[in-house]
Amino acid sequence: MCLAVPGQVIRWVRSEFPFVEAEVDFLGVRRLCNLACVPDAQPGDYVIVHAGVAIARVDEAAAQQSLVDLRSLGADESEDEFA
Repeated sequence: MCLAVPGQVIRWVRSEFPFVEAEVDFLGVRRLCNLACVPDAQPGDYVIVHAGVAIARVDEAAAQQSLVDLRSLGADESEDEFA
């Protein structure tokens, strides 16, 4: 089963394609993610991340609803769920 998780872009780390990376926050857990598929994302934007790659931008309401749904499943019990 594959799971893509919403996270908030905190800051750009690298902007040279294809090594486009940003720090992304997942419920307080921060990871570096590749943003080559969403190069127009800005700090504060929400992105959907699968396997360390941001695959789409998403509006804040949709991201927050996804996080609520994940919490209701107990997914925020361990940061490993978001790695």
